[in-house]
Order: sequence, then structure tokens, then C-alpha cells
Amino acid sequence: MIGMILCGGYGRRLKPYTDSIPAPLIEIRENYTILDKQLFDFAAAGIRDVVLLTGYRSEMIQARYGDRYKGIDLTYHIEKKPMGTLKAIKAGMDVANNGDTFLVRNGDIVADVNLKRMVQRHENNHYSATIFVTKMRSPFGIVELGDDRVKSFREKPVLDYYINGGVYCMSRDLPFDEFEGGSVEQTIFPLIAESGRLGYYREDNVYWTLINTVRDLEEARKEYVNKTDKPWGYEKVLISTEKYLTKELFIRAGYQTSFHKHPRKDETMYIMSGVGYIEFEDHKEFFQKNDTIRIEPDVPHTIVATENTVLHEVSTPFLEDTVRIKDYYSVR
Repeated sequence: MIGMILCGGYGRRLKPYTDSIPAPLIEIRENYTILDKQLFDFAAAGIRDVVLLTGYRSEMIQARYGDRYKGIDLTYHIEKKPMGTLKAIKAGMDVANNGDTFLVRNGDIVADVNLKRMVQRHENNHYSATIFVTKMRSPFGIVELGDDRVKSFREKPVLDYYINGGVYCMSRDLPFDEFEGGSVEQTIFPLIAESGRLGYYREDNVYWTLINTVRDLEEARKEYVNKTDKPWGYEKVLISTEKYLTKELFIRAGYQTSFHKHPRKDETMYIMSGVGYIEFEDHKEFFQKNDTIRIEPDVPHTIVATENTVLHEVSTPFLEDTVRIKDYYSVR
């Protein structure tokens, strides 16, 4: 599986940031760019070869990442002027002439999608392409109406509709030559959907955003206040005081944390959603939504998710009190 990222656009709606840098190099957290996040997720999913489809200020992207980043070998295709995603992806496939299947990401998407599961789904079906879909969140608050009155307000609720999430598994043998240009979303995808060759991978209740405007960027930066991406998901500090610490952990289905211990930290896990287990040296404790598990100081353990899991970890206030005994990922 070859990775590919579409990161060559001008990002005009992100001005003035894009006056001096390409959109993929905009930071969503200090010294952590949109492209950093995407490449980190590729590495965590085991993708080792990635083609960056660049254009505007490509030299800045090459200067930051070079030929290798986070264990990923990088190749570049530089487009002199934007020709649409169809031609860009076809050119990327020509550059990566040793692969038949590609995991393609739009360069303006920040999402916690489980790429490993998506690739597995694509490889286990017969479709020519598989797209990631997720439920749409309203960009506006919703007014709920009664017969002649306003019943309530809902702030930007998740709607009962699915959108194209901008992540695709694609085979090399797609009918690129039937179109002169344009976007794959408006050319190839409708064509193969009509013939029953377009599959989907669905995840609900995961973070997804399109960074297309300055307002989108501001919202993404709010999301990343005290949030750190991990190879298995993310960790977010919710409360940190002199007396206690509360963190939110999101662990993707099929992933696990390192096997580790906290020499001083006494912690209690509150399972907000998901299914999995905590593995200790001599036993496992299985969990599901609303369960509570206490872990005493200096007890080695790893948290394993069999479904997407969100838990709140409430503990004594030792933020950096972690000793990793075994790591399961090459990236960190």
C-alpha cells in the first residue's frame, strides 16, 4: 500500500497564512502542522512509502520533510499549475510505479480515522475504490420548532447524513484515461459508483474537519489545545491541578497503548464509550461503556481497544510519570 497526499493547492481562503507558506505547513499546534498530522497517521498505520503531490511553494515542503520522515520514504510530484485531483493522483501513481493500491488523502483534512481498518476493508472487498465517510456536523446551530413556537436550540449537532471524508483507497486500474481532467470526486467516483465498484469505510463519532478557511483553522487549533496525537489515537489533558489530573484517551479499534507503568500515579479509568480490555502482567480486565477500572501505582499494563474507545483517566497529578516497558509502534 502506497500513501499519497494532495497538498499542492494555493489555499486562497486561508490567506494571509498562505501568502508565505503552503497550506499543509500551517500549524494546528505549536510546531505541528497539518501535514505532520497526516504523515504521523500514515506511519502509525504502517504505511512506509508516501508520494506528496505538491505545487504551490513545494520547495518549503521538501525543505521540511526531505526524503524521509517518521520512518516514511517520501517521493514528490511537483505540479506546475493546478490540474485537478484526477491528474494529480494519476501522476502520483506513475511516480510510484511499484504499487497497485494507494491510500490517498486530501491535504486539508485533519481526522482521527482508523487508516489501518480502512485499508483492511478495501483489501478484503472487490471494489475498485473505497472512500471514507462520516456523519456531517452542522456548521450552524439548529433551531427545533414546535407548532407555533421555538422548542429548543442545538449547537452544531451531528446530522443524519454522511459526507465524503476525503480519504480514499484506490486501485491503479481506475479509468483515468476516460477523463481529460477535473476532480476524482466528480468524474471517476460517480462513474464507478454507477457500476457498483465504489465501496465505503464508515466511522462515526471520530474527530474530522476540513481546514478550508481561517475559521476552520481556529476551530482545529481549539481542538488541539492540550491534545497530543499518539500512534494509537490521542491523549488530551482536560484538567490539571495540584491535586489531580484528568485526561481523555481515544484508542482506535485494533490498537493499544504501550505496555507501561506509572511509578507514582494512582489512576482510575472511566470508560465513556467502546469495548476492550486492560492487560496486566498476569491477567486481563475487560471493559465496556460505563465501567470503571482502578490501576495502582507501579503496575505495568496496556490498554487494548477492540472497538473505538474513549476513556477518562483520573489520577494523582503526575503528568510525565510514565515508564514505557514495551512499545508497539515505530513512530511517536
